[in-house]
Parts: sequence; C-alpha cells; structure tokens
Amino acid sequence: MISILASAAIAYSATGSKMNKIPAPPPLTDLFNPAAARKLIANGVNKLAFIKRNTLDANHFYTEYVNSTWKPGGNICILDLKTGTARELMPEFSEGVFNRFDVSFDAKKIIFDYKKIHAEGYRIYEINVDGTGLRQLTFPQANEAALVKSYGNRQYHHGTDDMHPCYLPDGSIAFVSTRCQYSILCDSGDVFSTKVLYRMDKDGKGMRALSNNPVSEASPTLMPDGRILYHRWEYNDKAAGNAKCLWSMRTDGSGSAEVYGNTLTYPETLIYGRAIPGAPGKILSLACSHWGPNNAMGTVVVIDTTKNIRTREPLTYITKDVDAQAHSGFHFLIDGQWIHDKTGLPGRLFKDPYPISETLFMASLKPKGYRWNDVAAYDLCLLDANGETTPLYQDKSISCWHAMPLAPRTKPPVAEGSIDPALAKKGKAVCVVADVYHGMPEVERGAVKYLRVMEQVSRPWTVRNRWPNDRSGMAHSAIGIGRLGLKVQHGIVPVEKDGSAHFEVPAERNIYFQALDENHMAVQTERTYINYIPGETRSCVGCHELPGEVPPASTGFATPLALQRVPSQMRPQPGDSSPQKTINYLTQVQPVWDKHCIECHGAVDPKGGLNLTGAPTKLWTVSYEALMNSRNPRLGIPYAGEYMSANEDKGSADISYRNAYHSGSHTSPLVTVIGNGRIPLRHPDADAIARRLVNPHRNIRLTQAEFVSVVNWLDAFGQFYPSYWGLKNAAHEGHEFFRPDVGFEDAINREIPATFAPLYDNPPKQPKTTARSK
Repeated sequence: MISILASAAIAYSATGSKMNKIPAPPPLTDLFNPAAARKLIANGVNKLAFIKRNTLDANHFYTEYVNSTWKPGGNICILDLKTGTARELMPEFSEGVFNRFDVSFDAKKIIFDYKKIHAEGYRIYEINVDGTGLRQLTFPQANEAALVKSYGNRQYHHGTDDMHPCYLPDGSIAFVSTRCQYSILCDSGDVFSTKVLYRMDKDGKGMRALSNNPVSEASPTLMPDGRILYHRWEYNDKAAGNAKCLWSMRTDGSGSAEVYGNTLTYPETLIYGRAIPGAPGKILSLACSHWGPNNAMGTVVVIDTTKNIRTREPLTYITKDVDAQAHSGFHFLIDGQWIHDKTGLPGRLFKDPYPISETLFMASLKPKGYRWNDVAAYDLCLLDANGETTPLYQDKSISCWHAMPLAPRTKPPVAEGSIDPALAKKGKAVCVVADVYHGMPEVERGAVKYLRVMEQVSRPWTVRNRWPNDRSGMAHSAIGIGRLGLKVQHGIVPVEKDGSAHFEVPAERNIYFQALDENHMAVQTERTYINYIPGETRSCVGCHELPGEVPPASTGFATPLALQRVPSQMRPQPGDSSPQKTINYLTQVQPVWDKHCIECHGAVDPKGGLNLTGAPTKLWTVSYEALMNSRNPRLGIPYAGEYMSANEDKGSADISYRNAYHSGSHTSPLVTVIGNGRIPLRHPDADAIARRLVNPHRNIRLTQAEFVSVVNWLDAFGQFYPSYWGLKNAAHEGHEFFRPDVGFEDAINREIPATFAPLYDNPPKQPKTTARSK
C-alpha cells in the first residue's frame, strides 16, 4: 500500500474547507506483508488477534452502539505472522457485529463484545483461542423488554449494552455498560445513552458499577501498576464537547484521577489509551473530534504524563498530517495548509493504535482517497515514531480493526484501595485536603473559610419527557440557561487556618467542591468531579495540583490541623434548614427580589429597564432572563456575572484552567448592590461602574440568609430548576406539576418519585400555545 500511496499523483487546490481535487484511492487488495510481520516477530509477537468488521458509521465518536448502520459480517481472527494465514475464530457468529476484545494474560482466551441482531444490545462473551469453550457472560436485564418498549425507537433499541471488556489481574473483568440507565446530558432528543465503567466476576456474576458519570466512558485497558486506564467524557461547568480525556482508577473503583486532557480544548477526544511498554509515564492514544461525522477515527498521539498535564507539552503527534482542530470532522495537512473536511477523502485516518514498543506501533489505517466510513478501506499497518506506515494485512472485502498481540504478557499487580467497612456501611467516603491554597497563589491565606460540597446529578432514562417543549438548547429537560447537568448541594465543611480540611463525602455520586470565603461566596470552583467508592479515603494536595506534588512546608504545621481531629460532617449554610439542598431560583432567589426590589424594578416602567418580577416566560421568568441575558452596556457583563466560561450548553469552547475569582458571584454586579458596596467586584472594569449603583440602593438590607441564597445561586452559574422532573413550559401554567419545588431526595432519585407518578403515567396533551410559551 505504501508504494501505491507514494506513487499516486496528488494535486490539490483548497478554497476554505473545500477540496477541488481528491487523490485517487489505492486499490483494495488481499494483502499480507512478510517484511512487516518479521518486525513484529523480532519483538516477540508471532500471532495477532484482530477483528474483521464492516466500518461502523455512527455520527459521534462514542455512538457505535446507538446509531451505526446495521452492517453485519466479519469475525475475530487469528493471524499467524509466520505464514500469513488468518483464521476465523467463530465462523458461526458471522451474521452479527464484533466490536472490541481483550486477550487474557496467558494468551489462551479472548473476551469480546458482540451484537447478534440489530434489535438487541451488545453482550460479552469469552472463547478459547483454539475456538473451543465459547460462553456468554452477560445477558439482557430481566426488564429488558420493558426498557425497549419505554425508550426504544427505530434507530436504537435502547435496552442495555455491555461493551469493551478488559481482563483484570484478579481474574475479574472490567467493561462499559449502559445498565446505569443514564441519558447523555447534551442530547435534547434523549436518544443517546450513557455507558460507564463496570466490573464483574469471571463468570459474569457480581456485576457492579465503578463510576456514576453522567456521560460516556470507554475502552478500559490496564496500566503496568494495575490501575485501569480509560476514556472519560465529562462537562461540569464547561463546554459539552471538549473534555473527553484519559482517566485512571484502581480495579475496585477507588482512586479515580485524571491522567491527561481535562483542560485540553483541542483535540477534543482522547480514546483507546494504552501504556507504552518500557516507557514509564507514556501512553499511546487516538485523538479525534466529537462528531459530524466521526466514529473515533483520527490521529495517533503519544502522551508523556511526566510533563505538565495542564499544558499541551505532554502531547506529541505521531501522525502529524492528521488532526482534530474542530468539534466536527477531520483536519488534514495538505501542501502546508490545514484543511477541515467531513468526508475523509483528502487524507489518511487511524483507529485502534497499539504500542509494541516506544518506536513501533500497530493501527488500523484508511488511506487517502476513501471516505471515512468506507466499509472495507481500513487495514492493519505498522506505524513508526515518525508517522510512517508499513502495510501488514488487508482484506479487500472488509475492514480490519483492533490488532493485539496473541502472546503471554506480564500480569500487573492487583490495585485496590484500603476500605473502611464502617464508613462503607454508611455509604460515605473521607476526603482530606492538605492545603486548599496550593494552586491558588492569587488567593490570600486565610480567605477560604469553607468548602461547599456539590454534586452533578446524572439524568436517568426515567426523566424522559412524555410531552413536548420542555427542552432548552441541548438539554432534554430544561435546567437553566447554559445548564445541562443538574446541581445539588450536600453542605459545607470548615477549612482550617492552615488551609486543610478533613470531612466525609457521599460515595457513588459525582462530587466536586467550591472554596468559599467568609461570605459564602465561591473563590474557586472545581470544574470536574470525583466518584468516591464507599469506605474510601483519599487526599489531595490542594487546588489544581499536578500528579506527584506534595504539600508545601510553608504553612508552618507538621501535620495538617484538620487531620488532628475527626472528619467534619456536612453542615448547612446560614438560612438553610439542612446541609442537603437543591438549587431553585423560584423559591430561593425570586422571593428576595419580591421583598427588596420589585418596588422599583417591577413590570411597569422598571428603573434601569431591569424588570425583576417573577412572571413566567416560556421556560424561565422575566427576572431570571433579565439577570442572565441582559448586559448593562457600561458593565459589559450580565448582572449574574461571568458565567459563559462555565456554559455547558456549548458544543465546543475554551476549557483551559480558570484562576480563582474568574467567574461566579465575585464577578456579579448584583453582589455589589446587595452587599451595599462592601464586597469588591473581581472584574476591574466593571467594579467602578457597579459601585455607582450602591448609593441608589443604600436602603436595601438583606439578611445573611437572603444574601447567601443569592450568591449560592450565582455560584451554581444560574441554575433555575431544582430537578429534572416536572412540567416547565409556560403553556402548562396552572397544572398541578408545573414548575414544582422538588426535595433533595426526589431530585437525585433515579426512579420516578412517587409524587410524580401521576404525571408520567398520564402525561398532559399538547397545551395551547400562549404568548408566554412561545
């Protein structure tokens, strides 16, 4: 193939993103290259396992189980590198679709995911490499038929799928599954389903989730120290499409931590990560765009995690002519110019990179001249550190994927955390922060008084609306302007004078923290989250730390003060009756405006043109829209402050690290007014102008509870509704379930709360459109 590619006459003319001339594709042939095979044999690889499969053509990097065209055929094959013979392992399975697999440590078994028919999900099987001993390990849930009936559509069966199996050192199996029954938050049509990490015993029993992620995870592999390396998509207070990065966890789910990519804007997606043998800290990965189209085809990169993971420094492109510089499609370097393309025709594309050594890799390759989704254009190749490819194996009638050595490999140690049974019984974990100021040099010591413990709540399938017009942007059930994931609050805990904290947190939730000052205003927000497992104790150095960092000695305390006492329990903020609370604009913020503001900022001739009444609009209220959308031309920012950097309802945006005081209540002109000028606005250009508003509002005197309610809402970046449940469009005004105040337990419930059962059992018909509901 390389000789064919090299000799192809290529002439390009680019105007914008359009290619006027596409290279002639090399012919597809049945091919085996003994010279390439000898390179693998020299590295101790005599046989390969790989998959023959028609190319999956899903429109997103992760949706192969949702909306790939049903094109059955292919098999898991064993390639003998000495003879060039490829043997099908299960000819009787050729009427379905094989997706991904793993080889056992002794190279005697293969575990794989397989979809038998279009109307069913992927299931996990295991087989001996000689073709004997086939057994199915996962099966449809007992209520599978009911799930399909409730959530299925012509495109996707919408039952459960079990995929991407990975052998663990103790004999157990890691995999990803949609059994969590969560929906992707940025899918207003509620078609796409979340898959998260699970583990099960070697016989398929003992299945349990290792993660509670609201959006998808994928492709677990093992690191040399026994941890699971996996792909994790997330967006907590940042754009929805960018943070699809690599994470790790121990095999019991403890110790989950970022590996690389959480603040990397482009490329948006890092997937199929594998540790490079003999190169500590280095990982081979695929980088690609999010969608439009892209089913995880892209460029091959090496990530050096010994370098600063908050920068692009760890990232080295192996295939330098391919990139993912946008939210959609592909980028190809043609005659020194980057071309944005959505066909795949102008350049080569890669998938499933596998490291043999630091300088030799395997991958699936589509050459120039073929579309990205051509059913047969991907073949197996060798790839060197300079991005040069050597053909290895090709079948002219079908694509070849996921090459992996069929050879014994060293079994890593079992990596599990230390679990406190008593703590686990309570469903809790313990967190230790050594010094919250570490990583926040712009924050004066002594300024942080508390940590606010927050949760981003996954959206369960059961939330699916059975009525129209409650969507907002990419959100299926409106939460707030720029909001896709629901936030709830678990309480606050104290920070000691040395910056340390020691406290219990709820396990198996998506937990993140906000550092608060004496006014309960967020100094900094953690724009990611951690899943703690029951009984786990984990610690962090401070805020925005790097791997391997240790607490500085500058605090003057040998042992953090917080560790000299028992863990703190959650406590309520001033004015709250319980540590646990929802964020509800209608009940927590609007009453403040009603009491203190609408006399001047009412519906008739409001001062400054600012109407703070609670009259319903289509999905929100007049006051809410005014505060979130209106920009005082002199202030230059919304009254609610800088929140656009935390906007989740964007496909793609800059997600680089934000310093303390960057957004939230410390940037809101409202705080200048309701704080009577005592709190400076951390937005220098706007502060002086905002202070001119203080004197006209000098008679406003909020109670501490009222002030905290407002800044709490601002630091939740403008969440409007307390839950995913209920009717939200103004057309339903007057209905029993119109914009209900939902309690904490119901807000985080995966099942339809009993209170709302009548609504979901008997959903309202399409109401008449009113002026408010348009």
